[in-house]
Amino acid sequence: MGRTIQGMRIGILTREYPPEVYGGAGVHVDFLVRELRRLADVDVHCMGAPRDGATAHSEHDPLLEGANAALRILAADLSMADGVAGCDVVHSHTWYANMGGHLAKLLHDVPHVVTSHSLEPQRPWKAEQLGGGYRVSSWAERTAYEAADAVIAVSHGSQRDVLAAYPALDPERVHVVHNGIDTEFYRPDPATDALERIGVDLDRPSAVFVGRITRQKGVPHLLRAALAFDPAVQVVLLAGAADTPELAAETDAAIADLRAARDGVVVVSEMLPREEVRQVLTHGTVFVCPSVYEPLGIVNLEAMACETAVVASDVGGIPEVVADGETGLLVHYDEHDPAAFESGLADAVNAVVADADRAAAMGVAGRRRAVTEFGWDTAARRTMDIYRQLV
Repeated sequence: MGRTIQGMRIGILTREYPPEVYGGAGVHVDFLVRELRRLADVDVHCMGAPRDGATAHSEHDPLLEGANAALRILAADLSMADGVAGCDVVHSHTWYANMGGHLAKLLHDVPHVVTSHSLEPQRPWKAEQLGGGYRVSSWAERTAYEAADAVIAVSHGSQRDVLAAYPALDPERVHVVHNGIDTEFYRPDPATDALERIGVDLDRPSAVFVGRITRQKGVPHLLRAALAFDPAVQVVLLAGAADTPELAAETDAAIADLRAARDGVVVVSEMLPREEVRQVLTHGTVFVCPSVYEPLGIVNLEAMACETAVVASDVGGIPEVVADGETGLLVHYDEHDPAAFESGLADAVNAVVADADRAAAMGVAGRRRAVTEFGWDTAARRTMDIYRQLV
């Protein structure tokens, strides 16, 4: 192959790409592509509606109308595999695009790189959402990972998870490249208009959550823990649509119980613009991440970059982001003892809120850590180094 980096053309395959971004993988691709385009030619292939900066592939093949969602995704993957002809490397993100990358490797004889944002074997609750499609998504992920020329894990915890889930992988092919954070955008924002609009009381401390309502994010644990938060603390949830009707009903019931027990519960279900999310993060006394599975957790970095203390579970790559006792507090998660986890979350939130000076110091330390250790430019250079080894 022997091509130079200057002439390299990279095909990025992803489901999410701005403006259709709903999770951490989409944020990752958005910022990684921005930096990679400073270093090489990058073609982005995404799913959904047409948009600038990318080639979109529809998930709605009329021949598959009414079919399981996993089959519609694979149809888009076929289109993606065709679309990346001429690329020197293909790089797929999440199972949604992994099979597109795998087929492109076979079809065009080019290296395939996979970034592991999450692992299907560690998300068995997805069967609740996808039905038999979960077995299809699991097959697609395993096939792509085991044949990939390189797998990028976003943390050392994620690297361990990848090798445990797919022991056939050669450990030498699994590299760690931490997610980055745009600390020019995510920074303390003094504006308060968004908070006033959604009903946050600026004179009260607040515990903030930002994320999707999915089993992975542990929202029910947070809602039960919040029953024991100091009564002065507002609970501010920027929570997207639930994965399933059952989870939506469970979450709505927990929110109703919380509102019956206390005031100061603010729930925003629509996706807010990032500028407004930044405001909410900045003015939160503490950001709470109750995830039960998290390869890294970009949202913790976003909160830290906004100078907000973090209380988070100790799962996956989170301990590589949140320095316990320095930028926030970690709470041990044990799937066999959820009550202890919820009690620990409440105790940690109350401890941070009770000491305003300590909370502020954690916020300052968090931004410093985000700026110095988690730049997207560094992530892009390390990713380019991996490409270089393959071409």
